Amino acid sequence: MVATFESVQQLGKEQFEAVSAAAAALTKGWQTIAAETTDYSKKSFEKSRLLAEKLIGVKKIDEAIQLQSDFAKGAYEDFVAEATKLGELYSSLAKEAFKPVEVAATKVYSAGE
Repeated sequence: MVATFESVQQLGKEQFEAVSAAAAALTKGWQTIAAETTDYSKKSFEKSRLLAEKLIGVKKIDEAIQLQSDFAKGAYEDFVAEATKLGELYSSLAKEAFKPVEVAATKVYSAGE
């Protein structure tokens, strides 16, 4: 099979479009992850601030221990939920970013047969 200039040019265009689509997917995914991380940080900071305010008003050590214990349990649950959510976002990011490249590679492989 002899490649013509037009077929080589079309192949280059398709590969460029695939890379551009992958870059767009990466950008969108990173923005989503950054927004989610920022939101989690803000919520975490606010919960820590509220705990500090509550601890200032505590009269008994038992109350302070209970507040700390409740806070630690909630913080752990929030962290696990956030880690799960971020894991799903990273997985989605990888799938979306490689989809255009995979399609382009399949076209190139099919054309070569």
